[in-house]
Amino acid sequence: MGMSFPLPPLADLPDLPFDEIIDVRSPAEFAEDHLPGAVSMPVMSNEERAEIGTIYVQDSPFTARKKGAAVVARNAARHLETLLADKPKGYRPLVYCWRGGQRSGSFAVILRQIGWQAEVVEDGYRAYRRLVQQAMYDAPCPFPVVVLAGDTGTAKTAILAELKRQGTQVLDLEGLANHRGSIFGAMPEGQPAQKGFESALAAQMAAMDPVRPVVVEAESNKVGDIRLPPAIWHAMMKAPRIEVAAPVEARATYLTRTYTDTLPNTDGVVALIQSLSDLHPKDRIAGWVELAQKTEWQELSQELMLHHYDPRYARTSRRNPAPETRLDLSDLSDATLRDTAGQIADLVAKMG
Repeated sequence: MGMSFPLPPLADLPDLPFDEIIDVRSPAEFAEDHLPGAVSMPVMSNEERAEIGTIYVQDSPFTARKKGAAVVARNAARHLETLLADKPKGYRPLVYCWRGGQRSGSFAVILRQIGWQAEVVEDGYRAYRRLVQQAMYDAPCPFPVVVLAGDTGTAKTAILAELKRQGTQVLDLEGLANHRGSIFGAMPEGQPAQKGFESALAAQMAAMDPVRPVVVEAESNKVGDIRLPPAIWHAMMKAPRIEVAAPVEARATYLTRTYTDTLPNTDGVVALIQSLSDLHPKDRIAGWVELAQKTEWQELSQELMLHHYDPRYARTSRRNPAPETRLDLSDLSDATLRDTAGQIADLVAKMG
């Protein structure tokens, strides 16, 4: 059996004929992005990789390879005694490094000597990254898109989740980007790397039924620091829109309930308000800061929506196609959101 395995299209990656996909790159490389479902078994730490790279350039490739072989062998031994200790005789792993070269090849040789049917990804992580780039930057979106639009606080993310529960195809871009898409939208764990986001998005898009529409929440071309790649962004720009609307008081109540992780950090909220100083008069900023310091979250939410978010949404909306349908909600209770999702599901099914 050959040791080099060419990757299939993205949609077929979940069905690879291997027991495990092993990423032997450094922890930093793995953290930035990796094949879906891969496990990290680095044969060089971040520091070891940097050191051997320096020796390769400044001393000699031979010295680097010799030192690198010792490092790989040491780390491989550790994995054999821990992560791989209970693997059975018929274990079949697929191994990759950055370009399918020294690191994955060396590790696979050791695994094959044990008797395991280890193969190496042809051209390594680079081959996978090319598949993702092609899907995200070169190919058109493979399915029809419907955009769910609405002012800040209209529970669009919750409606998306309910649509998914009811069987409609959805893409939760804010979930994939780990950010709620507004100035107060940062999440405690931070955002993935751009490449990691694109991998997760490409995997979800490849798994969609291309005949049925997919609902996506309206976004700008960035969610926090993550850029939306052309495949989805261009489709969103041309897609039909369904808009949800709700009174500002209901939206403020909903936001106050949703942002419970951000609000206890009063200093953080004040800093975010002050970052808006170039966009608003001094007395308005001072008023908002005072509301934050008094923890008057409901009133602060209403103020921010009326004077910051809503005017910006109105300006952006003028550049977009008019919504096909507008649904006016009297409140944002769980029951209302369930009913709204049902209405939207019916509308989307007719668009398909």
